Amino acid sequence: MNTPSHTTSSEASGEVLLRVEDLTVRAGARVLLRPLSLALHAGEALVLLGESGAGKSLLAQAIMGTLPSGLQAGGQVVIEGRASAADRPAQRQPLWGRRLAMLPQEPAQALDPLMRLQPQLALVHHHLRGAAPAEAAARAGAALTEAGLGAAARQFPWQVSGGMAQRAAAAIALAGGARLLLVDEPTKGLDAHWRDRCVALLQQLRREGGAVLVITHDLQVARALGGRLMVLREGECVEQGDTARVLAAPAHAFTRALIAADPSGWPDAELPTRAPAGEPVVRAEALGKQFCGRWLFDRLDLAIGRGERLAVQGPSGCGKSTLGNLLLGLLAPDRGRVRRAAGLSPWALQKLYQDPLGSFAPTVALADALGDVGRRHRLDAAALRRLLEALQIDEGLLARRPAQVSGGELQRLALARVLWTGPALLFADEPTSRLDPLTQQQALALLARETARLDFALLLVTHDADVARAMAPHTLHPSAPV
Repeated sequence: MNTPSHTTSSEASGEVLLRVEDLTVRAGARVLLRPLSLALHAGEALVLLGESGAGKSLLAQAIMGTLPSGLQAGGQVVIEGRASAADRPAQRQPLWGRRLAMLPQEPAQALDPLMRLQPQLALVHHHLRGAAPAEAAARAGAALTEAGLGAAARQFPWQVSGGMAQRAAAAIALAGGARLLLVDEPTKGLDAHWRDRCVALLQQLRREGGAVLVITHDLQVARALGGRLMVLREGECVEQGDTARVLAAPAHAFTRALIAADPSGWPDAELPTRAPAGEPVVRAEALGKQFCGRWLFDRLDLAIGRGERLAVQGPSGCGKSTLGNLLLGLLAPDRGRVRRAAGLSPWALQKLYQDPLGSFAPTVALADALGDVGRRHRLDAAALRRLLEALQIDEGLLARRPAQVSGGELQRLALARVLWTGPALLFADEPTSRLDPLTQQQALALLARETARLDFALLLVTHDADVARAMAPHTLHPSAPV
């Protein structure tokens, strides 16, 4: 269904910064996004909600002109009165950064892994704002300090946490002064403080005469932004209107189900855990790790055995992912030691990475990537099919490469892959951050069932206190005094 754009009288009086007319996205003969039209006026926010794989990111990529290869856009995109065919992205490229900017779902797509953070941001100030090199560097340093990244300014993107990389990418997206900003899951991986800070920056852009199109699965972010709300399902708009009104009284059954699945509404879960028999799967003794001359955590003691679930929480950059890497043997501690149970197979300790795109080979079809895992560990293909079905993954997606599926679809594929191996310990780093509330609820329910069925230890990193409460009886704060 092609739902017409909705504007209020106050919004309609403002300058139209973006108009999309009958925008479509196809993969060959398959329609991924049905004809959709919308308009964004100066000072306005449009929030996109919907299931993972519904076409939200594809919509933003088609507007920007950055669709993955193999996908075709149709329709028209008008930016500040400049019209171009949706399938002619080169006509919009001169506007990038100056008039139209995008914060993609994965920071890895926005940051150069071979450049330190401050020089990357300085380039934007130099080339798009005309600042002299010294002034550009000073502006970049000030912006990173404001984003809480002053100590990480000389780090490479791969040396900082996912939340820190997200903040750096946001600073770069905003630096060019574009009035029209497209942001895809801007608050994933961020704690409450930085989530609120991100929302405040978007609201500031609106007050200054800009407009934002925001893709999010976080209903708190949607409520805080206000403006208009559009709900997508299976490539089409099923409901839209004033954000507060839609969230308070949704008309469509899918919207109601989406809102009802928000973690804040989950009932308190009774999650039985078995006391570990004998030695834990992994034990940390007086563990300490430094970053940029400061201790992330120190003298941390931890033991977790099979069947146990432990949530890991704390501010962005406090060392949650680092702790997991130490326990898995991917990093060496600066103090203390890690003991792992004897007799574990080489693949018994598994990690679900915060960035699912970075955990798949970019040039290999997903079916081949999963097939390699199955052959390497002699796994039952039928077991994988059951996991894919439980996670509602269309097996037709497996013919694509990682960049050709949504972040939520790739996150579910990563979860299926790691559960397929039957781990003894799973370190799950924000494993549902790209998922809508409905899909997140289903994925976490499967993770809880498989933890019990396979009797493995689960360390779950999440910034969502409601998810932590539902999934684990105990929570660890690595940065807390020990």
